[in-house]
Amino acid sequence: MTATLSVLFVACWSSGFIGAKLGAGSAEVSTLLMWRFLPLAAVLVPIVWLSARRRKTMPTPRALGRQVVIGILSQSGYLLSVYWAVDLGVNTGTTALIDGIQPLVAAALLGPVLGVAVPRMQWIGLAIGLAGVAMVTAADAGAGTSAPWWAYAIPFLGMLSLVASTFVQQRAPTSTPPLQALAIHCSTSAIVFTTLAIVSGAAVPPSVSTFWIALLWLIVLSTFGGYGLYWLLLRRIGITSVNTLM
Repeated sequence: MTATLSVLFVACWSSGFIGAKLGAGSAEVSTLLMWRFLPLAAVLVPIVWLSARRRKTMPTPRALGRQVVIGILSQSGYLLSVYWAVDLGVNTGTTALIDGIQPLVAAALLGPVLGVAVPRMQWIGLAIGLAGVAMVTAADAGAGTSAPWWAYAIPFLGMLSLVASTFVQQRAPTSTPPLQALAIHCSTSAIVFTTLAIVSGAAVPPSVSTFWIALLWLIVLSTFGGYGLYWLLLRRIGITSVNTLM
């Protein structure tokens, strides 16, 4: 079961970069992200709230606050950086590769933060991966793309945001049910991105079909598939194994 979920996670997580590229040409970043999370929040919150009431598993204020922080870091911060970079002209493949050095950063922090030992062979593998990411990023930046040089730092910020959210989750004293956590994260992102869209005057969705295709892609494959499986596998196999899959 875990092996099957791992394969699905790799496919769904990678699909998010394709969805970002599909949506980038049809709407503003804030518009796309607003309409990605508003329907999710509208559907998930009532279902999860009724279920929690029936089972008496309502989160405590402290647990709720922790999940809001995790949602801001892992969804709002991470996704805004990825979509912004793609919108600025950074190649989606390069963005995905930069995101791929997350295991190296997470592994470097495992010891001091969580007290987990990292095998030497894993360090060697991650170092080789980092070298590959650096080479590809440098080649892409020097290939005369439309993206300004500083745009390549934005995916790094998003990657750090996701790493931070993972450690916040791992240090939680109690476990929040996955669907409940997903509802809190999506609601938080819906508030953040709706506010950004309204302030920037980009709340009205375009009528072009590519926007809605990208939206459906992102909701089904990226949110329920990639993001949902990320937290589920984190509980099953741990941070090191999940980051290796990434």
